[in-house]
Amino acid sequence: MSNPSDMDRLDRLFKGRHPCIRITTYEEQYALKVVRETVLRSPMHCRIWTCTEGLRDGLMSDAAPIRDTDHPAGGLFYLIKNAGKDVDVLLDMAEYLRDAKTLRLLRDLIGRKHHEGGHLVLIDHADELPPVVQRMSIPFELSLPSDTEITDLVRAALRDEKSNGPLRSTFNRDDYQLVLRNLAGLSRRQITQIIVETVADDRCFDIHDMETIVARKRQMIASDGLMEFVRAPNSLDDIGGMHRLKAWLETREHAFSEEAQRFGLTPPRGVLLLGVQGAGKSFCAKAIATAWGRPLLRMDVGALYDRYIGESERRLRDALFQAEAMAPIILWIDEIEKAFASSASRSSDGGLSQRMFGTLLTWMQEHGAPVFLVATANDIEALPPELLRKGRFDEIFFVDLPNAATRKEIFEIHLRRRERNPGEFDLRRLVEASDGYTGAEINEAINAALHVAFRDQGKLTTDVILECLRHSPPLSVIQQEKVHQLRAWANGRCVPA
Repeated sequence: MSNPSDMDRLDRLFKGRHPCIRITTYEEQYALKVVRETVLRSPMHCRIWTCTEGLRDGLMSDAAPIRDTDHPAGGLFYLIKNAGKDVDVLLDMAEYLRDAKTLRLLRDLIGRKHHEGGHLVLIDHADELPPVVQRMSIPFELSLPSDTEITDLVRAALRDEKSNGPLRSTFNRDDYQLVLRNLAGLSRRQITQIIVETVADDRCFDIHDMETIVARKRQMIASDGLMEFVRAPNSLDDIGGMHRLKAWLETREHAFSEEAQRFGLTPPRGVLLLGVQGAGKSFCAKAIATAWGRPLLRMDVGALYDRYIGESERRLRDALFQAEAMAPIILWIDEIEKAFASSASRSSDGGLSQRMFGTLLTWMQEHGAPVFLVATANDIEALPPELLRKGRFDEIFFVDLPNAATRKEIFEIHLRRRERNPGEFDLRRLVEASDGYTGAEINEAINAALHVAFRDQGKLTTDVILECLRHSPPLSVIQQEKVHQLRAWANGRCVPA
């Protein structure tokens, strides 16, 4: 069964006699299109208010504005006197509701709509409405375009471009489907913009444009600061150790297939990676993306928090919503305790962390799209107990300090990356000297040794690396008690990665 369209969902709210509906979006034109098309299904009429024109007919583009309604108070006063059973749309009204009189008029208008069976739709780019208006209204979230709609958007953009001059398109069916999949998760405006930019120079649309499409998508995803694409290693051989994690991934690699579901398997939903800082949790997240051949998206939890009431929760919902639209993907939340730590106690943020954490838990429990969540954490004491409860994650892995065999692998990997032959180094001495060092610290020691060798116009040698190791004590020594406590807690509670 297909999901209902935005028009169908808005029509249900109209039929449910909701007097005030709020839409927070950057896609204002699409929001207006949804309202207009929904109104056209009904006997109702539609008016639109902006601060530049005032009130005007919402269905006729050339209608003259109503005089003396451009001021917010004047527009609201007119609507109160002429409320009726119509649909009235207010654009960017939130900014003006800081004025007590304007806010009072809006509340009176919502009351009239409730009494007479009409509807008020508030469309704004940010969720900055006063709390009393939020309580009197119901949110309406616009959907991202479906596969069918993406196809229509691409065809419409190409059709428009052809009207501006000759345009050549040479896609086969499989390549065209690949283009459509790579456009998933973007807004309608963004999809159209990408297609126009792609064909602007050479007036050609073919498989060679795929790199441009992917690059522009990465930029657009990262532009709001919430999500970013992360490049994963080309091979698991680029990641030292993690043998249990690699085996776990190999066992579940095909668990998302239809055949696996017919067999009775439930697709894995996510893992929590605990461990010493710098021990390789980030590499574990990248290892999962590499093993399963899926895009890796990292969510910046710090960017979620906003000064406006309700905006942070909306940004989190939008990010999770976007992740589902781009599925199948790996979603990585790094240092998750920094975002939701205060939800474990009575914090001074007015309950924001608890609400955000509740939103995440609900999504983890209920989402149906093939989004595999990888959460990493350094401080176990800061994590809310609910996150560690069985069933939240498929597995909780502990990324410990690398043992001797793993440290040898790490040295070999980093030396090869710098075009050095590991066989020319005394790996036994390096492994012994790096006891207690994380993979990141080993990498930094080699990097520091390279600087020394370059300064002295010499050669990178075992002795130079050993000297750099001795002058840079590891975190396991600097924070010995904290590291020991974390390792002791993980013993028996987590699966070693």
